[in-house]
Amino acid sequence: MKFNLSSKIVLNTVPKQFYKPENEYELSVLTRYEKIPTHIFESQVEASVGIANTIADGIKSKQQLNEVFVLGLCGDYALQTIYSELVRKHKEEGLSFENVIVFNTYEFYQPQNQTLVCLSLLNELLLDQVDIKKSNVHSPEGNIPKEEILDYCKNYERLIKEKGGLDYILVNLSQGGGVGLNFSGASINSSTRLVLLNLQARKEAINFFGTIEKVPSSAITLGISSLMKSKEIALVAWGEDKSKSVYESVEGSITDTVPATCLQNHSNASIYTDLSAAYGLTRINRPWLVSSCNWTNKLIRRAIVWLCEKLDKPILKLTNKDYQDHGLEELLSLYNSAYNVNIKVFNDLQHTITGWPGGKPNADDTNRPERSEPYPKRIILFSPHPDDDVISMGGTFRRLVEQGHDVHVAYQTSGNIAVGDEDLIRYVSLLEDVRKKYDSENIALQKKYEEILNYVLHEKKEGDSDTPDILFIKGHIRRQEALNGCRYVGADLNKAKFLDLPFYETGKIKKNPISEADVKIIKNLLQEVKPHQVFVAGDLADPHGTHKVCLDAILAAFDELKGEEWLNDCRIWMYRGAWQEWEIEHIEMAVPMSPEELRFKRNAILKHQSQMENAPFLGSDERLFWQRSEERNRTTAEKYHQLGLASYEAIEAFVEYKLL
Repeated sequence: MKFNLSSKIVLNTVPKQFYKPENEYELSVLTRYEKIPTHIFESQVEASVGIANTIADGIKSKQQLNEVFVLGLCGDYALQTIYSELVRKHKEEGLSFENVIVFNTYEFYQPQNQTLVCLSLLNELLLDQVDIKKSNVHSPEGNIPKEEILDYCKNYERLIKEKGGLDYILVNLSQGGGVGLNFSGASINSSTRLVLLNLQARKEAINFFGTIEKVPSSAITLGISSLMKSKEIALVAWGEDKSKSVYESVEGSITDTVPATCLQNHSNASIYTDLSAAYGLTRINRPWLVSSCNWTNKLIRRAIVWLCEKLDKPILKLTNKDYQDHGLEELLSLYNSAYNVNIKVFNDLQHTITGWPGGKPNADDTNRPERSEPYPKRIILFSPHPDDDVISMGGTFRRLVEQGHDVHVAYQTSGNIAVGDEDLIRYVSLLEDVRKKYDSENIALQKKYEEILNYVLHEKKEGDSDTPDILFIKGHIRRQEALNGCRYVGADLNKAKFLDLPFYETGKIKKNPISEADVKIIKNLLQEVKPHQVFVAGDLADPHGTHKVCLDAILAAFDELKGEEWLNDCRIWMYRGAWQEWEIEHIEMAVPMSPEELRFKRNAILKHQSQMENAPFLGSDERLFWQRSEERNRTTAEKYHQLGLASYEAIEAFVEYKLL
């Protein structure tokens, strides 16, 4: 059973016409700022189907001519949905890969390791599941002696040329506008070579190796000139964290600092994105600059926030001339004056602010983000990992508890793989000291301690998975930290649920697909509590993808519960985590915090000691989780203040998800 429900979360307020042009005229009008053909889809899944169809058509066309189709691919989790669709086409539609020749576009350089990491992933995701001839698969070797690399790279390019050159190459756009492993500063004339991975590339490679310390320092990659020789290039970008890179690549000037801009000079290169990654493009983010708009309330809010930021003015100081000088004459004609629009947007934002996230009893509900009744409310706070509750909404969590609501916290995964071995050793050593004092005759426990310690210190090699016993202990370290956080917030520990969703429990970075078993666990909890409010992680930019899968499981459970009477009185609020915050035009509930409350939230986050300096999945941000969280909350509050609203120390922001 497949679930892709989170792909249906399209918070962007731009009408579909702005990202799905209906004809050539609209295409030229809407995309006049774009220098590379850009195909925007509502979701990664829809985009992947389109790309897979193009590849399949190319394979079939060559088959009719009895020719080979030379394909450039790479082992990258970002391409997994495309590969899944190609596998489906092979198994269900009979698409054959017998005439396909594949060149892996890059491989990590590990001279002491025989494993080709990227090729192994490519095999796992695609090649081992189709009928391609093994002799038709080529990859850079990541373990050849350094003195042989120059000649090896020349021979690799020569082999591509001998096979007729690349007919189609599929590459992922990296943060900073890199193409494959060609980063800022890569020359357009660069060929296949050994490159030193920059810090950003090493952070993006954590999903392969677990920690940044294990990521190799170098890789062999096709160069820019090698890519540009391909007859067709498809560059893909998913998620909001790529939106800046997409904007710079598509609308920016050609520069070595953003290697993807070189594709502007290719006659048959395209970029495929989901709506989130395309968010920075003019036709998506500022559609009033390219066409007339259907002015919804949120689009008006976005336009005015943009104008305020551009002019460094608060909302109520914008003038008619400001509107006229910046392409917003339509709003003046609709509302007669800037003043009328200003008041509308100011009041709209003012009404998002509430100190009562569960609703204030006996209060006037008009224009408030949350209704007052019933009171108290039954609430479920879903936390993908055992610390997302306090990182993302620790202040709101405390408010809900203090204001008397029946708050249940559901930790969806154990988080066991995010506990370092140093923390494990510390805890099992403590247990051994306790055994010696109070249960010294317990030989079985002593042997288990020695077994665990020996495995971690002497037997465990790079890439090895933890044993079930170690995963159990690491999971319970996270569990006790979560309970400590709940205790600090004042929540009822009996209402802290540890769901341990099966998709996560692989003991590896790579997780299983979501299944009915995951959905059933969440569905049972929802039916048991019948909540009036549900808080879920809408942050899909986490580096390991767990948040997305957890959200999919929740939405799938709600989908299966359609028709239940209690759903009519249930609201779903989405928060964001340590990675990003909601854009201000989307915020529907803003919960302010005082300096004291922000310090309280920091202390709640610090209860998760295993996730401080030793956490393996800190992503591309150097700051610790509490530092990111504080900065994010302060930035949101400052944006409200700059727009002319009240000045708060910090704000936690939420968007309502409405069930269809």
